[in-house]
Amino acid sequence: MKFNQIKYMWLVTIAVFILAACSSAPGGSEDSPIQGSSSSSAWQAEFDIENCTLITEGSSAYFILEPGFQLVLEVGSEKLAITVLAETIEIDGTQTRVVEEREWRNNQLIEVSRNFFAMCEQTGDVFYYGEDVDMYSGGQLSSHSGAWRAGEGAARAGLIMPRQPVVGMKYFQEIAPGVAMDRAEIISLDETFSTPAGDFENVLKTREGTVLNPLEKEFKQYVRGIGLIQDQKLLLTSYGFLENQ
Repeated sequence: MKFNQIKYMWLVTIAVFILAACSSAPGGSEDSPIQGSSSSSAWQAEFDIENCTLITEGSSAYFILEPGFQLVLEVGSEKLAITVLAETIEIDGTQTRVVEEREWRNNQLIEVSRNFFAMCEQTGDVFYYGEDVDMYSGGQLSSHSGAWRAGEGAARAGLIMPRQPVVGMKYFQEIAPGVAMDRAEIISLDETFSTPAGDFENVLKTREGTVLNPLEKEFKQYVRGIGLIQDQKLLLTSYGFLENQ
């Protein structure tokens, strides 16, 4: 073999080695939680929760955790009611607030979930510790699909809503491998949006999905002092505190 041929083969070997090393480097997959990385493709999975004083009642910019507060979103025959209950429960050693979601379609109850949240007193970030889920079909309980709790198996708390969102933020909301791996990306802070409950400016917009189904994407919008005003097709129709809470 001539010298030029040997030199060429040596360069090709080096190039292949470098490419293989890069592709196998830790954190190379966008679908994996990347801890402590500032890369724009990284999904934040560590939130310094251990440095927080966690509380079960309070108001963050886009998330109300006050007992009796309720959001109702509707479209056509679909309805979603989100109610902050006067109930707390300990999850993974942390006292959390229970927020109930009830969803109907054609006046039939199709899902009830009890979600567990705690707020960082220092930052106002709201963390998600899991949910109990009851799915219904034809008026009968059919499954508990999607249920998870932090501290069970490899599951741990995620970030449901940052107090000070910044466009480009990407974070895991649920961290329960194989069960629930929802995540969100902040894509806008200055949307204008209209709902049956009112017209809003400076609206926060997120694109949300799950590692378990990378093709699944949905958009949600939030307003300061209220919270969720749009969930895909569902639009806010009423909000406020229930009188008998």
